[in-house]
Amino acid sequence: MKTSTLLLTLKKLVLNKYVITIIIFANVLTFCGPNSLVNRFQTRRKIRVLEQEIGDYNQRIEANKQKINELETNKDNLEKFAREQYLMKEDGEDIYLIDEEK
Repeated sequence: MKTSTLLLTLKKLVLNKYVITIIIFANVLTFCGPNSLVNRFQTRRKIRVLEQEIGDYNQRIEANKQKINELETNKDNLEKFAREQYLMKEDGEDIYLIDEEK
């Protein structure tokens, strides 16, 4: 007898129009639209990835600034860079390229 009254009470609660409205509203907020929770979690994940990329690019920028400063202040470094990157040479020199296979 207690079980049947409990089931009847539970059935009334579930079929209540307010409970149904709250359940539908919660589902809409969770899964539908541009402001859904699912979309927010995906957007936060993308933001974290992009912030990491920004950090990586900032490190590269600082390293390149240091290289530029070294090239502008030291003629020997400029010559070394030109020889290595652009295969430049002085008169009477020979250049041998070694292809390293990995």
